[in-house]
Amino acid sequence: MTTEPGSARSPFSAIRAIDYTVIFVRDMTAMRRFYEDVLAIPPLRELSPGWIEYSLGSNTLVLARPSRTATDAPTPAGSAALQLAFKVSASEVDACAGELIRHGVAPLSPPTNQPFGHRTLFFRDPDGNLLEVYAEI
Repeated sequence: MTTEPGSARSPFSAIRAIDYTVIFVRDMTAMRRFYEDVLAIPPLRELSPGWIEYSLGSNTLVLARPSRTATDAPTPAGSAALQLAFKVSASEVDACAGELIRHGVAPLSPPTNQPFGHRTLFFRDPDGNLLEVYAEI
């Protein structure tokens, strides 16, 4: 989108990165166990039982119970609310697949070399969100 001559620049053009990502959870206990025990992401801090933060590189991942407005409906069971992609090295994609299986998590497909230059592994968290571990190849 271009800006018309003489028009003001949008203040949103100052955005340069996603600072944190919030996953609204249906089952906090299962989700916390999955992200901490299966994905081995240590919690950064717990601001309340309904807000747990994890540090991932320069980003913060949050597990939260929806609470901003009373009208926010939970995501229906069986549907993903989001997809997250976690970047690793090529050899780690296969190691992650083995770790998921060791924890009883069935990958949606085995590690696969994609024609667009990624090695991918897809799986779901306990709330049904689509997760991807990938490497550039």
